[in-house]
Amino acid sequence: MLTIGQLARAAGVKIPTIRYYEQMGLMAVAERSAGNQRRYESHDRERLSFIKHARDLGFTIEAIRELLELSAHPNQPCVSADAIAIRQLASVRGKLAKLRLLETELDRMTSRSHDDQVKDCYVLQSLANHDLCVGEH
Repeated sequence: MLTIGQLARAAGVKIPTIRYYEQMGLMAVAERSAGNQRRYESHDRERLSFIKHARDLGFTIEAIRELLELSAHPNQPCVSADAIAIRQLASVRGKLAKLRLLETELDRMTSRSHDDQVKDCYVLQSLANHDLCVGEH
């Protein structure tokens, strides 16, 4: 049996995160000891590690809920889990594309030569006037 602190350390999360996942229904509410301490078992650590890894990969709480539900049925086809991961991949690719646009614009803004005075600072001028930007970002 693990205390909430031991579970948090084992999974690399903070204690409030565990409480949050319990409130969200991703983890079962822990049983309590006679001293009213939460007590967790190894399967709780495995579930929390699963959730943490999924969060590290950017999956939403709802997607994690779906993945956990799928994992409860090990003999089912994997197509649904694949679809969830493919949606996440598409989301990450969209964010990367947007970040590339931001990088390009910031690079352009900061590479312009200017005097040492703020009144001539192209960065500030660009931020004040979106028309100076090359494209949408």
